[in-house]
Amino acid sequence: MRDIVDGLLAWRASGTAFALATVVNTWRSAPRQPGAAMAVNASGEVIGSVSGGCVEGAVYAAAQEVLHTGKAQTQVYGVSDGDALEVGLTCGGTIEVMIQPSAALTAIDDVLAAVAAGRPVATVTVPGAQLVVWPSRPGDAPGGPAPLPAGGPAQGSAGGRGRVEGTLGDAELDRQAAQQAAGLLAHGRSAIVQACEREVFVQSYAAPARMIVFGAIDFAAAVARIGKFLGYQVTVCDARGVFATPARFPDADEIVVEWPHRYLESTEVDERTVLCVLTHDPKFDIPLLEVALHTPARYIGAMGSRRTCEDRLRRLREAGVSEAALSRLRAPIGLDLGARTPEETAVAIAAEIVALSWGGSGAPLTDLTAPIHGT
Repeated sequence: MRDIVDGLLAWRASGTAFALATVVNTWRSAPRQPGAAMAVNASGEVIGSVSGGCVEGAVYAAAQEVLHTGKAQTQVYGVSDGDALEVGLTCGGTIEVMIQPSAALTAIDDVLAAVAAGRPVATVTVPGAQLVVWPSRPGDAPGGPAPLPAGGPAQGSAGGRGRVEGTLGDAELDRQAAQQAAGLLAHGRSAIVQACEREVFVQSYAAPARMIVFGAIDFAAAVARIGKFLGYQVTVCDARGVFATPARFPDADEIVVEWPHRYLESTEVDERTVLCVLTHDPKFDIPLLEVALHTPARYIGAMGSRRTCEDRLRRLREAGVSEAALSRLRAPIGLDLGARTPEETAVAIAAEIVALSWGGSGAPLTDLTAPIHGT
């Protein structure tokens, strides 16, 4: 919907009703990805696209029916091999499209305003109903995932800790769906998910969170791989160009050859960013961590033996880094899983990142009595 938000805002300003068609699922080489949207207003005007032209006519007719009846629809369209080739694909595919009347879109004006302004928000949709998940109150600076109340999502304000508007028709469904949406929004991902044994479509309006891995070593390749799996936008940075290459880091979205501290000073770091320092070399680590510990990054971890970590802390204190800043450093990096290989170490690092992001203890679930999915 992001690409048609200006048109939708104009229709809302003029009081024009519309039907919004959104791709919620795809199979094979479908023309557009989940989240692609097309809208048809009461005057027959169209903005956006759900298939690059393959099934637009059928979606248009269904949208007009939705406008007439006020009832949402879900339609599945097959894209023929011939049509797929016309829009630049190698084979046909299938798309599932949910078509909603604008009257069924919860807090639509606030959602459109947030999308236009670049503020994070997620919508959870089933035919005829929608839930909106805000990670913070509208107008607040973008932050991390929204911690939701254990007993269910709060309607309206939740003291700046995130809020939920609307309902899918069942309190427990709302609670589970809102927690799923908060998780996907934290990584800027959209997907169909299961909540109360029902499928709901979560659409996130946020860029993926960043993971920056410093040190082009074999452990970094495994961390980049699992970071990508978790939904992060992954950057690998090292001053040594011979090691920082696409061939060594095929899963990274970006590879930067630069002194780590210089790159970190020049790039964007927010409250969702994860920093993994794997160089364990003082000439890289100390200037890098001096910068990192004064950023708002959610997670800052550094690799090294106990002796290396103690020496690193001593050097950082000598450099004037405060104890409050040092308390943010996770070193040695990762949870105690007994990891040995780069891949096992990457799992240990990822586990610590997830636990810190969502308040997990890192303890075995079998030893706990609290709900498995925390708030």
